[in-house]
Amino acid sequence: MTLDLPVLIAGGGIGGLATAIGLAQKGIRSLVLERAPHLGEIGAGIQLGPNAFHAFDYLGVGDTARAMAVYVDNLRLMDAMDGSEITRIPLDEAFRARFKNPYAVIHRGDLHGVFLTACRDHPLVELRTSSEVTSYRQDDSSVTAALANGETVTGRLLIGADGLWSNIRKQVVGDGAPRVSGHTTYRSVIPTADMPEDLRWNAATLWAGPKCHIVHYPLKGGDQFNLVVTYHNDASSPEAGVSVSNEEVAKGFEHVAPIARQIIDRGQNWKRWVLCDRDPVQNWVDGRVALLGDAAHPMLQYFAQGACMAMEDAVALTHHLSARPDDPEAALEQYQQLRRLRTARVQLQSREIGQHVYHPAGAHAELRNAVMRAKSPQNWYDIVEWLYGGTGLEGAVSSETR
Repeated sequence: MTLDLPVLIAGGGIGGLATAIGLAQKGIRSLVLERAPHLGEIGAGIQLGPNAFHAFDYLGVGDTARAMAVYVDNLRLMDAMDGSEITRIPLDEAFRARFKNPYAVIHRGDLHGVFLTACRDHPLVELRTSSEVTSYRQDDSSVTAALANGETVTGRLLIGADGLWSNIRKQVVGDGAPRVSGHTTYRSVIPTADMPEDLRWNAATLWAGPKCHIVHYPLKGGDQFNLVVTYHNDASSPEAGVSVSNEEVAKGFEHVAPIARQIIDRGQNWKRWVLCDRDPVQNWVDGRVALLGDAAHPMLQYFAQGACMAMEDAVALTHHLSARPDDPEAALEQYQQLRRLRTARVQLQSREIGQHVYHPAGAHAELRNAVMRAKSPQNWYDIVEWLYGGTGLEGAVSSETR
């Protein structure tokens, strides 16, 4: 009987740790195998839709996550060319009543820390660093993971939560390198005192311009601001976390209004990422092996749903494995069936809103402004119901298309 073996989880990021603590809540032991020498997250802020809070509660970290989050009042879309507001979505009591949870922002490191602390405190979770899973083999009752240091580890299942460049995906899917989008993102976190005073809005704000955009929102209880700026510069090679100068960042925003451009000047210690994603695939499962999070469905940032989808994956995987402990292969198939179309929709629509909301120019931008200005808060709530109303356990796609 393999129930005494742990579930192996390749990757100690948000998705991997969320899965580990979710399984632990159901009495299932896991071993997290992280390639880095230390467990942690790089990056800056991330946004948390109501669906993230549904996942927090299911995974047993709801109170801790809520205490860490910053609750913004609005989602604001601004025209970066003339400085005008295009639309705003209020995140007030009406929003919370509709979606049963708030909208918030949080530092990626703080969110990772919520899950890391929960895992370290739980006796059913073992964490191991400097343990990159390079490949696997399996039989009818177990999976053996090969590590880069030459060791092997055996478990009842293997979950590939090892990110965009997943070694597990290479064996499960074998679809080569990720797609390079040509969009370059720069990230900075600054003290609130350094943010232009007239832009210290308690909002997740997007300035949309031709082939570029700027995002800012408060972090750390309002003591800091997260700055994320992106432009389409046809970058051809993946990069992650490369330090750059303010001058490099400013080159992509010389054409936008001064009110938006001043945000670039306030940034400090900018770091560069070249954005990548993949096309959706129909199969993430190989017997006792399954993919999760960015290993399964990497997406562009434009829906602000990458971490949320990974946490929803953890919910669905936990649910099915705990419901069918004696038939894990069937449980993995059910997990995949539940998640595949929902995540594909987010992947593909993330590309589309990048093109049609974030980066259009000329008449295309004018049309965007007219269409979006005509919508009421209730209209917006209806539009995002399919996304924010999810818990990770619904069917994939509503019969209603919006």
